[in-house]
Amino acid sequence: MIFGYARVSTADQQLHLQTDALQGYSCAEVAQEKVSSVKERPALQHLLNRLRPGDTLVVWKLDRLGRSLKDLVTLVSGFQQQGVHFVSLKDHLDTTTAQGRLMFNLFASLAEFERDIIRERTKAGLTAARARGRQGGRPRGLSKQALSKAQAAKTLYLQQDKTVAEIGQLLGVGRATIYRYLAHLAVPTGGSMGAVPGT
Repeated sequence: MIFGYARVSTADQQLHLQTDALQGYSCAEVAQEKVSSVKERPALQHLLNRLRPGDTLVVWKLDRLGRSLKDLVTLVSGFQQQGVHFVSLKDHLDTTTAQGRLMFNLFASLAEFERDIIRERTKAGLTAARARGRQGGRPRGLSKQALSKAQAAKTLYLQQDKTVAEIGQLLGVGRATIYRYLAHLAVPTGGSMGAVPGT
């Protein structure tokens, strides 16, 4: 069975252009999505649950099915595993043909390439941070609550109008803890900052 899927991306768009093209492709049914949210697509979910091996899903353009390359590759890969064919009219993509499968495999390769680039950039950024003496994420040994207090201690300390003891009183911790917070956040302590250490 041939199913069509049409979706608007904004409230003022009309479905007629898509539905006319899908019906022209002899779709037995056309599911119409009038919700523009990426996460909530009930018509698509209902349609996906109905697809069986040998069925074909047709869309007007690729961006009607997914809003990212990763999303598209995930969906179409699922179709292939399920034995469902996929056709995008405007993009001339038809997985029932060798050319269409080649085109989709190219999309999948590009999506994997994009993921590899993101991983490499993240890894390079963390390596550079470590080389400068910093670790990625929150300072080691501090809980989220402690990190929040550490940030507050840093702000108060850099204002230079309170002693370390007074900052500790405000935050409900001792002087040693304040110094530990500042050290974790790489804040220089001592006379150079102008804050009075306090006793």
